[in-house]
Amino acid sequence: MKLDDLLKLPVFDGTAIAAGAKGLNREVLTVNMMDAPDIIPYLKKNELLITTAFHFKDDLPSLLELIREMGRQECAALGIKSKRYLGRIPETAAQLADELNLPLLELPPEPSLGDIVNKSLSRILDVRTTELHNAMQTHRQFTQQIMSGQGIPKLLDQLSALLHLPVLLLGPYLQPLFGRFPHASTAGRLEALLTGGSRFHASPSVFSAFSLLDGGRETLTLFPVYTHKQLHYLCIAGTLPLSDRSGILTIEQATNVIAFELMKENALKQNRRRIQNEFFANFIGGAFSGSEEIASRGREFGLSGDQRYICAVGKLGGTDKTTSFVQYKAEQDRIAEHLEAELVHFPHPVHLFIHDRAYVLLMPLAEEWKMVEPSFVALLGRLQHRIAAHDASELSFGFSSYAQPLVHVPVSYKEANEALYFGGMAGKSKFIELYQPKEVPEILRMIPYEHLYKFYADTMQGFTDETLKDHQMLLQTLSVYLETHCQLAETAKRLYIHRNTVIYRLEKCEEIIGRSLKDPEETLRLRMAFRIKALLPEGGLSEK
Repeated sequence: MKLDDLLKLPVFDGTAIAAGAKGLNREVLTVNMMDAPDIIPYLKKNELLITTAFHFKDDLPSLLELIREMGRQECAALGIKSKRYLGRIPETAAQLADELNLPLLELPPEPSLGDIVNKSLSRILDVRTTELHNAMQTHRQFTQQIMSGQGIPKLLDQLSALLHLPVLLLGPYLQPLFGRFPHASTAGRLEALLTGGSRFHASPSVFSAFSLLDGGRETLTLFPVYTHKQLHYLCIAGTLPLSDRSGILTIEQATNVIAFELMKENALKQNRRRIQNEFFANFIGGAFSGSEEIASRGREFGLSGDQRYICAVGKLGGTDKTTSFVQYKAEQDRIAEHLEAELVHFPHPVHLFIHDRAYVLLMPLAEEWKMVEPSFVALLGRLQHRIAAHDASELSFGFSSYAQPLVHVPVSYKEANEALYFGGMAGKSKFIELYQPKEVPEILRMIPYEHLYKFYADTMQGFTDETLKDHQMLLQTLSVYLETHCQLAETAKRLYIHRNTVIYRLEKCEEIIGRSLKDPEETLRLRMAFRIKALLPEGGLSEK
């Protein structure tokens, strides 16, 4: 409790403030009585020390040293029964206490030091007991709200009413999840800071506070909400005094309840996402018997059989092959949650699935594609920018060029995958590639997969192990060379390498396939093989 509140107790009647009046707002956590001259090693922060000053009656330097050390250790105050041995408070001691803003109290002869300590500690304990009781009541009330299904928004409203300050819940990237900032521009200013390279470092204390100086000074106080996966923040739009212990305890109870609710919601979300992904994998894999079953299963996940859909497929570039499966899944879930949070703000509904290490977006098309395409491409660009800023990963997208009914979404998925594949083979990074309908791929789709597999295997038999670094590099060079109509200069330009390097790599390719790249028939065969590779499902060759 505050020192000036503690001094209102009857046991302090007759106490005079000899010096350090500016420090009367200091907090008192404990009260101690000096009964030995070596008290300095035992001093504590926010401690009120009382004494008869018997040890200082002929030793003013020791008294000054005690005052100086109490100021350094941020003690609450020093109380002296000066009438017993000193006669009065030395003037130099009062001057030093004033300089340090350390309250120097002149205690009356009565009551005894023991009574002062006992009654002061009793009052402090009463205050603490009341605070803890109120905190337990608040925790019970918040828990009942959550258990009754009222949710986090209702809890935030009640907490805001208790604190008389706006309260909202922020996600790991300081994005609002529940509640709104008092100023509409605050969320945008935080986003601009974080995407611009700034980082928020939460201190290990109970809460952190900072001010936004651009566009008007605004102070935010953040309390960490710890879950098993990511750190969220309970944001108080304003300044919370450190002395408001009751308010801080109330907020801490709210963060505990919110943390458990977030973990529960996350578990439900993970289960729902797993079921959605299983549905999409079966859908793409042709596990459903017909259009009626597809429409029936799709309705469970908000997909209409009468609706047409645009499909986009996104993959991360430069994935670390040494990452463990658990780490990879954690990263995948984190990015999926980030994408879902961004898709909420898009004016059109977008469904997110995870399949084959790719993030699949399905957007129902309610109007003409040409009207929606610019906003959809802008959405993909925004997702790329956010993932790059917060997860330090490059996300590339390929998307289908026209909408397909739900039953034909697997075709759109293959088209988006093909656009993504050729964008990567062209040496691009962090790109957005639109599928361009080609006559050859459309014809190739009419050929049974068994024949496509055999043609590809016969043509590219030297590149059996495509996971080898050199093989992947050579395949990329060969693909770009063929797409540029066998122009060495253009190939070197697109791959950002020297012309001689291109020649060297092409010679290695000739050695591997055992045929000359100067033969038009051979180059046509290779181009067809690359087209077929884009149409085949990943892992298809090994399966066959």
